[in-house]
Amino acid sequence: MDMGLQGRWALVCAASKGLGRGCAEALAAEGVNVVITARGEEALQATAAAIRAAYPGVEVRTVAGDITTAEGRAAALAACPQVDILVNNAGGPPPGDFRQWGRDEWIAALDANMLTPIELIKATVDGMSARGFGRIVNITSGAVKAPIDVLGLSNGARSGLTGFVAGIARQSAIAGRNVTINNLLPGAFDTERLQKTMAAGAAKTGASADEMAAKRRAGIPAQRFGTAAEFGAICAMLCSAQAGYLTGQNILLDGGAYPGTF
Repeated sequence: MDMGLQGRWALVCAASKGLGRGCAEALAAEGVNVVITARGEEALQATAAAIRAAYPGVEVRTVAGDITTAEGRAAALAACPQVDILVNNAGGPPPGDFRQWGRDEWIAALDANMLTPIELIKATVDGMSARGFGRIVNITSGAVKAPIDVLGLSNGARSGLTGFVAGIARQSAIAGRNVTINNLLPGAFDTERLQKTMAAGAAKTGASADEMAAKRRAGIPAQRFGTAAEFGAICAMLCSAQAGYLTGQNILLDGGAYPGTF
């Protein structure tokens, strides 16, 4: 299926690896020019080179910097001729015990996983509305629906973003102009983030990391962890021309792990 994205421009945050990279690669496969950001210059350039080699017909621009800062956001936005597609993504805050977190830890989590996406939405959504096309995808977490005890900072910050998006996605000045805003909620995907979470769980329980991984897989009906490529494919689908009637939704990708009906 032609997704109708040829020649569009996308800004994909934290895209040098993991789920962000999966989204950038999937969009490039659909003919989308991409601006990818990350803090690590070396990994960012390696990812850009790989995307250029795989999809020579698209333009790939890189911006090394911290997207959670005003300077980092300004540089990323300046590199993108127009933002037709925005994929918000940032590394999650560290796991731990809420009793050990002070105001600084909470503000850092809110800056990265709630306020930064809001600032980028604010900077791009009106232009999308004026042009009559826009797709915003926020990578949040399956923990929004099923909180993980050691990820309290993430649970709180991402839930705040979810509530914010639920309101603005339904504004007629946005939804009525073919601009959609949705959230992608990954469950257990084979990323560095998952490895760190399992290591924290292992330290807490005394089990090995391999034992934690096996136990986690066994609790997933699909009996495996997800891949960045399949996550990216769903992101590209949400960004397609055909997805204009899908907005304000929380799309859970977790291999069936969440047990609820709703």
